[in-house]
Order: sequence, then structure tokens, then C-alpha cells
Amino acid sequence: MKRGFAREKQRDEDRKDLHKFGYAQELFRDMGGFSNFAISFSIISVLTGAVSLYGHGLTYGGTGMMGFGWPLVALFVLLVAAAMAELASAIPTAGALYHWASLLGNKRWGWYTAWINLIGQIGIVAGIDYSAAIFFDGLLSPVLGYRMTETSTLIVFALVLLSHGLFNHMGIRIVARLNDFSAWYHIGVVLILVFSLAFFTRGGLQPVETLFRVGETFSDKPYALAFLIGLLQAQWTFTGYDASAHTIEETLHPRVRAPWGIFTSVAFSFVTGMIMLAFVTLAIKDVGAAVAADNPFIYVISQALGGVFGHTLLWLITLAMWFCGLSSVTSFSRMMFAFSRDRGMPRSDLWARISKKYRTPAHAIWLSVILSFGLALIDYVIKRIHPDTSYTTLTFLTGVSVVGLYVAYGIPMLLRLTAEAKGKFSQRHLGPWNLGKWGRPISVIALLWIAFISIIMVIPPNQNAGYALAGMMLLLLIMDFSYYRKHFRGPQAALGTTEEELRRREAELEGS
Repeated sequence: MKRGFAREKQRDEDRKDLHKFGYAQELFRDMGGFSNFAISFSIISVLTGAVSLYGHGLTYGGTGMMGFGWPLVALFVLLVAAAMAELASAIPTAGALYHWASLLGNKRWGWYTAWINLIGQIGIVAGIDYSAAIFFDGLLSPVLGYRMTETSTLIVFALVLLSHGLFNHMGIRIVARLNDFSAWYHIGVVLILVFSLAFFTRGGLQPVETLFRVGETFSDKPYALAFLIGLLQAQWTFTGYDASAHTIEETLHPRVRAPWGIFTSVAFSFVTGMIMLAFVTLAIKDVGAAVAADNPFIYVISQALGGVFGHTLLWLITLAMWFCGLSSVTSFSRMMFAFSRDRGMPRSDLWARISKKYRTPAHAIWLSVILSFGLALIDYVIKRIHPDTSYTTLTFLTGVSVVGLYVAYGIPMLLRLTAEAKGKFSQRHLGPWNLGKWGRPISVIALLWIAFISIIMVIPPNQNAGYALAGMMLLLLIMDFSYYRKHFRGPQAALGTTEEELRRREAELEGS
């Protein structure tokens, strides 16, 4: 009874805190600290990013990519996550990056941040669910007796997206429970995989020095450049942890729990991913044969463990990818909902609409599904027109998501530094989770890393991701003149929404 009373009291305090930013408590606030952590941890998903792009990392950087590339990226991403967590504690709204940029800069900065983030969100949902589709298709095709093709993978991809749309539509409670399970499931599968490889790998493991072998590449690039291109494997894995901020209005005690969700999801993924990649890589007998395989990760596990057991592990990993995509759709739809309630998108009234039955942004959920499928469909059509293309659909989707998301991560950090220099932002504006005197230098290093990887992720052979991003930015410029100037008025706090109006909106939802 006391616990329920304390929970209701905290929920009421969080509602009042949200009112200060001009927003009603429209979404159902029921997520605890672990659930908030779990959604970001599930989206990062070392069993998705590190696994689906394992062949990419191995091809360009050899086995040394796992020993050097993974920790190098992880350490810089921890700084990015820390800088983001500090802003989430200061401004705890579902708009997250977009709202931070609006308050630290102006509504124009906020508008561009939101759209760049949306581009990245489309890419990450598409990339995650396409990864799951590749594994599902590869495992199902021999069982059902059909040949795996890009067309069959696209069909499976559509079915995976559909399932994620349905679960998200039915409510945050069911998604939160699945996310909680997903976090433990990821840890459990990694432990099973590591234990199996440690004790049952055919012929034993390779020497530890194999992890730190440099100079080995199976590409036509010089090793130094190839190694940088191979960093996409780790960098894409460490995306999507802004989900803890996008679900902040559904989290209890959000100024503390959401920042910890952002930071610890990266830290735990760093450790679990490093251990997993180490054992997978040490299980390889012939690196060249693994690189030449249709799916290097499946090849390595099949060669190391073989038989029914190896096949079962691959199914467990594929299910982890499904959980990852489920969380990603949740994050994407909340970001879209938050932006739409501030009239940032055409037909915002539709995308900001809340399902009275499930208290979820139902229309935003299905739009996120449609847009993600559309990005993969565009790539599919391009490949039908130009069948000689050398890049893979997955590297295209992941390149788009990395650059889109990290540029959106970086804009509010840059604006925070600018606001500090002008005296408009100081220690008193920070929330209870903050970096103190280290906030500024950490933000500077994080921004330098973001600038660096934004270039690396779109150089050949992944230049098509750069072209796609350039095309999307051109579209944003057109929308700037055709939509932004006429319709976008900025975050609700700037519109003078009264306390009475906010409470009336909440009463309407609660009474429906």
C-alpha cells in the first residue's frame, strides 16, 4: 500500500514538473528505472549491431577490429552519452534532442534537430529490423524449402515491422514488460554464447593475440582507411540510446532515472559486447573463409559449434534482434509524437493523436513503421535498376542512421556550449544528474568524435548513404520555406499554455 502511495506521489510530482515545460501528462507514466535502461540497452543490442555487421568489421579491419575498434568507439560514445544524459536531466521531455536544441538555441535549431533525428530514427528502425529479417530469412529458408533472395528478405522485413507496430500500438505497459525481459534475455544469450564458445568450440579457441592483430584487411583499401571504415560495426551498435530520453514522460522520477538509463545502457553494452566479440573472434579457424561466407557470423557459429546447438543459438540471437526492433519503434514513435504536438510536421494533428484506449501515439507508431519500410524499399528499387551495386542494403541503412542520429545528438551539445559562452546556461540550469566542471570538456570531445565519424560513415563504399542524407537535407531546406515559416511555433512552453488547459487535457484522456 505504501509503495503504491509513494508511486502515485512521485507520478504527481513528475506531472507538475512536466507542466513547467508547457506539456500535459498525456502518455501513461509507469516505467521504472530498469525499464528506462532496458529500452536503450535493447536498442543498442550487441546481439544486433555487433552481430549483423560482424562481417563488415572483419572484412575491413580483420580480427583486430574486435580488439581495438570496439573499445575505441565505446569509450568515445560513453562521453557522448554522458553529455546527453546531463541535458536529459535538465530538460526532461519526450522531445529530448529537439526540445533541448529549441531551449538552448531557438526554435529553428529545434526544428532542424528534430528532422535530422527523424532521418536517423528511420534508418535505425529499418537497419535493426532488416538485420532481423536477414537472420529470420536465412534460418527459415532451408526449413521451408525456398531460396533466400533480397525479395524474400524484404517480405520478412515487412512482417517484422508489422509485428512491432502491433505490440507498440497496444500500450507502453506490454512494451515495457517486454523491454525488461529483453534486457535480461540479451544478457542471458550473451552468457550462453560465450560459455558455449569457451568450452565447446571445435578444435579450441585461437590465442588471445588474435584479437589484436593489426594490418589485416580483406578489402581493396589501405589498412588504416579500411580500419576506419570498419568502425561502422561498433558505431552503429552504439546508437539509439536516446530512447531513454524519448520515453522520459513515461518514466517515474525521470530527471535521475532517464540519464542513468542513457549512460548505463552504453556502459553495459560496451562490456557485454567486448566479451562476446572476443570469444566469437577467437573461435574463427579461417578468417578468409569467414569473410567469404554469405553471413560471416552464422558461418563462425556453425563451424565452431555446429549441429542443432549452433542452430538453436542463432535462433536465440535472431529473437534478440526482434526485441531490439520493438524498442526502436517505441523510441521513434515517441519522438515523432513529441515533435508533432508542437506542430513540427505536416498533419501534426494526426501524428500527435493519442489512442484513448491504449494511451499510445498510435498514428505516430504506424507512420514510423511505414517510413522505415519505405527507406528499405527505395534501396530495393535502386538495386533492381542498378544490379551491379557493390554496397549492401544493411550498410546503407546503418550509415544513414549513424550520421542522422549522431548529428542530432551533437546539435544540442554545441548549442549548450554556445549558451554557456553567452551566459544563458549555467550550473544552476542543470538537473540532479550532472557532470559538474567536466561537462564542458566532455561535450567538446564528444562533438569532435561526432564530426569525425559523420565523415567516416559516408565515404566509399558507403557513399550512397551520404547521397541519401544530402537528398534528405535538401528536402528539409525546401520544407523550411514551405512549411516551417508558416506553421511551426516552437515548444509548448513558448506558447503560454496555462495550467488549467493542461489539466483539462489530462482529464479528458483519463476519463475516456
